[in-house]
Amino acid sequence: MASHDRLRQLGLFDARVPRYTSYPPANHFGDGVTESRHAEWIAAVPAGTRISLYLHIPYCRRLCWFCACRTQGTATDRPLTPYLGYLQAELQTVSALLPPDVRLGQIHLGGGTPTLLSPDMIADLGQTLAQFRPWAPDLTFSVEIDPTEVDAPRIDALAAIGMNRASIGVQDFDTVVQDAIGRAQSFAQTRDVVTRLRDAGIGSLNVDLLYGLPHQTRARMADSVQRVLSLNPDRIALYGYAHVPWMAKRQVMIPADALPGPEDRLQLFETARRLFVWDGYAEIGIDHFAREGDSMAAAARAGRLRRNFQGYTDDTADTLIGIGASAISRFPQGYAQNLSTSSRYAAAIEEGRLATERGHAMTAEDRLRADMIEDLMCRFALDLPALSARHAVPLAALRDMTAGLRDRFAAHLSDNGDTIRLTDSSRLIARLAAHSLDARALPEGRHSRAL
Repeated sequence: MASHDRLRQLGLFDARVPRYTSYPPANHFGDGVTESRHAEWIAAVPAGTRISLYLHIPYCRRLCWFCACRTQGTATDRPLTPYLGYLQAELQTVSALLPPDVRLGQIHLGGGTPTLLSPDMIADLGQTLAQFRPWAPDLTFSVEIDPTEVDAPRIDALAAIGMNRASIGVQDFDTVVQDAIGRAQSFAQTRDVVTRLRDAGIGSLNVDLLYGLPHQTRARMADSVQRVLSLNPDRIALYGYAHVPWMAKRQVMIPADALPGPEDRLQLFETARRLFVWDGYAEIGIDHFAREGDSMAAAARAGRLRRNFQGYTDDTADTLIGIGASAISRFPQGYAQNLSTSSRYAAAIEEGRLATERGHAMTAEDRLRADMIEDLMCRFALDLPALSARHAVPLAALRDMTAGLRDRFAAHLSDNGDTIRLTDSSRLIARLAAHSLDARALPEGRHSRAL
């Protein structure tokens, strides 16, 4: 790893850049993608191909202060039943537009807190999904699990409708840190949910952790990581906490003076990373870890790792259809996002139409830069001749496009004229390197920290 001085010279400790789960990032979406264009993209999905579904449940029983997702609190189950009806109606609207012989390769149920749904609601949703399109034999059905808002009947109901991967939110097990972020969740509670998931036959478990939270220290981080390792998850996502109170108003509850500084964040990341590696996890991209037998580890080895709005994925489908308020769909032609507020989303669905609010139609240059950025984020390398052939762009033009990257990061990469590869601190600087290829960059202050 490069010294702190070299990383400081690159601006790593001060930079704020996109996470590049899409290109362009969602804050570049505009009103140019209309409902009719969205419908055209759905209808144009090639017959016989695999697609993926993301279903968004925006409701939470509690609003954790650290969270920047589009969620809303509810003390009762009252809004859940009508919202489930809207999801089912939207699926019917989309189904009427889709070619009949596409197959589902992945389903992701996220939020919010999907486990607020009752067992009966889960069964009802599962029936709708089973009728939507045929499922591929190797379909992955993942669900985000909040251990404080799930019980055995809900786990059994999710397993019954096909869930085979669970993503468990942990963030941090230290009570001081939990108090500062508004999320009380004991290790015992989490361990019991993991046991129930395993007993229900769920074969793949993912755990989400955050570094950079208030009052985190290396000792506290190490203790939380050791507790996570005792659960033996198949994958771990280690995200940097993004303190963006201008976007997520609830984050004003977080004591900003207790947040670790940039160099302390690096130490927290390194503390966790080393423990994961020592325990046998493979490093995946910039912030994921996986057991060697996991499909994401296999995808990384084979060069098939991708980025989507959940982070890294082994999903190779070109089409991801988002269902629910604020959900984003990805097509080869571009992105389409649903209306964000539940009331406006509901009104559109009740009228029998798509709930499209905004999006982005990709240009040829967008597709090229998206591929280049994904290559850097997933493989830490650019194969210029391959990119030239795939996008019908002269090799000389690609060398011109990457001149700034090669100049700024010269001490951190190898470059033989055809292949540019990050070789030093690649996981730490990949977002910075990707930013050098971003032709739509906004001022850095609009984004989260690069580390």
